Amino acid sequence: MNAPALDPARTALLLMDYQPAILALLPESDSEALLGRMEKAIADVRTKGGTVAYVRVGFTEADWAAIPPANRSFAPVAQHRLMHHADPDTAIHERLSPQDGDIIVRKTRYGGLSTTDLDQRLREHGITTLVIAGISTSGVVLSTVLDAADRDYQLYVLADGVADPDPQAHDVLLHQVFPSRAHILETAELHTLLRTD
Repeated sequence: MNAPALDPARTALLLMDYQPAILALLPESDSEALLGRMEKAIADVRTKGGTVAYVRVGFTEADWAAIPPANRSFAPVAQHRLMHHADPDTAIHERLSPQDGDIIVRKTRYGGLSTTDLDQRLREHGITTLVIAGISTSGVVLSTVLDAADRDYQLYVLADGVADPDPQAHDVLLHQVFPSRAHILETAELHTLLRTD
């Protein structure tokens, strides 16, 4: 089934965890290719009048202190004081730098919506459709797709804009889990789907 066209005025490209510390989990050649595709996707969305939104993970002392030992994913982050929000490695990658008017949020768990005001800010912009890109597929992308689907956004996942250190998990999610909640497309298709009328 072909994905329906996108109304740029109601669409946001959501770039999640495109940070040096996260990109370092992937082979360098994969990271370079991902960044190149995202540069083009951002340019397409900006040119057509869509919104670009960024989600980054980063922690303050208070964030670390609030993580309970029972949280299997994030307790080690707190214990070892990883991903400090002011560390350059937690900044949005310089090749994808935000511009004035973009939405930027900082999160402290996997999902892009659960610990941020992203949902409110998207709705204030009249956004009803999300085009999702991020690292990793089994982390931020999975959590955000499930949450955003429950919030009734129309969803598109950029198959070549998401990546995961575990290729098997990536493939299962992309081919068996996400299609029941989102349209799956390649970045090259995004340009065509963004209407200009």
